[in-house]
Amino acid sequence: MNPSPPPSVLLVEDDPALGPLTAELLAPDFLVRLAVDGREGLHLGLTQSWDALIIDRGLPGLDGIAVITALRRHGVPTPILVLTALGATEEKVRGLDAGANDYMTKPFDAAELAARLRALTRTYEAPPSSLTFGDWDLDPAARRARSVHGLSASLTAKESELLALLAAEPDRVFSREEILTAVFQPTDTSGLVDTHVHHLRRKISRAAVRTVHGLGYQIGDPHD
Repeated sequence: MNPSPPPSVLLVEDDPALGPLTAELLAPDFLVRLAVDGREGLHLGLTQSWDALIIDRGLPGLDGIAVITALRRHGVPTPILVLTALGATEEKVRGLDAGANDYMTKPFDAAELAARLRALTRTYEAPPSSLTFGDWDLDPAARRARSVHGLSASLTAKESELLALLAAEPDRVFSREEILTAVFQPTDTSGLVDTHVHHLRRKISRAAVRTVHGLGYQIGDPHD
């Protein structure tokens, strides 16, 4: 079976240096189309299908807030992340109230931006009925992992989310920061990730989650 294509992202950014750079940084994980002003961004947002939108606030032609408002008024449900230098609380509130789903300020970390986009696109995808890793299957809805040899492990909500995150992309190594953004709260510490990995290894197998030293964690290949 052919792998699914990467999520498509419309990036609306007028900065001639930052726009292409952001598109390049996201290219390993997303199919990115760059629009350089608000009117072009609105046209592409209305006429084409996207998995996520990244919209700057201070756009020529049509302000980012106006673009978001128009998209929502036309019934476009695509998740929107505002990426802007305007970081005051009232500006964040204004962007979110206009219909954005997330808000990041410049300068930004590329890994965090990619993780937030993955979280946004997962929110709008139907969760898989099961995920396979080694001899085990994970049922995210039931929060239970079962092996082909009849063993079973009941998981907490966060353990299930963490395991599903890793199992959905078996070739990917997730940093602790990416896991924190996708599964936990931004205010949590990376030690919480290590704790949940420890619990998963106790419940399933030490090989359930592999440590990639200096990088993070990856789904393992546990066998009974």
